[in-house]
Amino acid sequence: MIKVSETAKQKVMTLMTEEGFDASTDFVRVGVKSGGCSGLSYELKFDKAPAESDKVFEDNAVRIIVDKKSFLYLVGTILEYSGGLNGKGFVFNNPNAQRTCGCGESFSL
Repeated sequence: MIKVSETAKQKVMTLMTEEGFDASTDFVRVGVKSGGCSGLSYELKFDKAPAESDKVFEDNAVRIIVDKKSFLYLVGTILEYSGGLNGKGFVFNNPNAQRTCGCGESFSL
């Protein structure tokens, strides 16, 4: 399961509306791909429907879809949003990551 913090929920809802998505029916697609300075990087985008093999979750009124491969890397992750002086954006607090890069956008196991 993937959790969503309150600040991330608010930002997701705002961005979905701005991009023409409906948070009550559409999804946030979270995934992992090869790349980044630590080997794996996170993906986050909006989607209208899950694929047949996707895992589907809902937390804090945010509907989330994750492909099966990415799910193995993301179990227990908390999606947060940081808007502080150190930069702003979505932050993945992933308990499975053994090492992360300085920017927090990539990780390794």
